[in-house]
Amino acid sequence: MLTICSDPLPRTDLTYAAFRASFHETLERLVLARQFDQDPWQNFGFLTQVPFLKSVPPQVQLDLLAETWHRHVCSETHVASLIDEAVIFAACETAARMARVNLEELADLLERGPQRLIRDVQGGLAEAMKHLHMALDCEGDFLVISQFEDLPPDEARRMKSELCIEEERVDELFDVLGRWRVTPGFGSRLEGLLSEREIRHALQVVSD
Repeated sequence: MLTICSDPLPRTDLTYAAFRASFHETLERLVLARQFDQDPWQNFGFLTQVPFLKSVPPQVQLDLLAETWHRHVCSETHVASLIDEAVIFAACETAARMARVNLEELADLLERGPQRLIRDVQGGLAEAMKHLHMALDCEGDFLVISQFEDLPPDEARRMKSELCIEEERVDELFDVLGRWRVTPGFGSRLEGLLSEREIRHALQVVSD
């Protein structure tokens, strides 16, 4: 279970749909980018919704989503990191856009997933997705971190102190920028989000 300021991230159809839609779209973009030999430094993927994390490689974005999903569905209680909060925000925003732009494609994607939905995929889904992360007791610190990059160190520390942003939590975001490969256990962390066949496909893509 994943908690944000002691409030658990709801285990609902919306959460599942947001994570599944964002994973699928990012994976498909990665496949297309490799097929057409696009610039490896081109920014794409669901985490581009977060300015500070827009340059994170797509395979690492998928790994981060898998890690957050696993913490969300496991029995142990985990306090959400800034990375978790960023993943949740970006997943909801990405899924909301998909619901607005191509609801039929999203409905088909969810129909092929390992979980049966209680909620019908219909009009209003985009607003419900956005409300999911807006309803969480989250300060959105991950959205303002990029503002500190061009500031002198002392000024950046002062602003972080004023905003009550802990250095340790910020360091996790910087660490992500240095990652290039997925971590061991990637496939097992996707259980419940992807089918076995989809997991095998994802493993093949991120391993290429």
